[in-house]
Amino acid sequence: MTIRDITIPLQEGMPVWPGDPAFRRDRIMQISRGDEANVSHLSLASHTGTHIDAPYHFLEYGATLDNLALETLVGPADVAYFPSQEAIDAADLEAARVPQDCVRLLLRTRNSRYWAQAGQEFRRDYVGITEAAARWIVDRGIRLVGIDYLGIHRFGNARPVHEILLSARVVILEGLNLTDIAPGRYQLACLPLKIAGGDGAPVRAILIE
Repeated sequence: MTIRDITIPLQEGMPVWPGDPAFRRDRIMQISRGDEANVSHLSLASHTGTHIDAPYHFLEYGATLDNLALETLVGPADVAYFPSQEAIDAADLEAARVPQDCVRLLLRTRNSRYWAQAGQEFRRDYVGITEAAARWIVDRGIRLVGIDYLGIHRFGNARPVHEILLSARVVILEGLNLTDIAPGRYQLACLPLKIAGGDGAPVRAILIE
């Protein structure tokens, strides 16, 4: 059994969605300065790094984080690779030959390369899916879709894509690092913090092969 960590480390200076606060970690107790233990205070937006979007993120009466079915967040997942697309459309998903029994779909694109680049500036030119692709995902009965940047949609088209997916209770997993993950089927686990009434939260996402 091999476990592949596909999570972005939470660290100061990491890219965040425009308008979100930067990730910050303040060390409020340190053994090195005589304190009994090491304790940190974390400051971050709920959609920082590798994270899940609950339906409540874009739907006023959508399910909140603590009401998501845990069965959706653990189980078989298919990785599909789109090396050259600027946007992933329904035709691209069809051409990728996603298995008919796919329940969880992870989209690997050129976005994964950005995580290793110096500077870690937010990239507005990241690859996302179109509204047609979102409808394709819903029509196929897929329950979770993930992608390797901070938005499932192309920049500037957040609401339509999110509403299509989240209104169908498709869980969105964003901010993955799928570098060197070959297309195929794996076991996925991506459990978020259990925040009461939450719209989203960071996860530790892994693939098992």
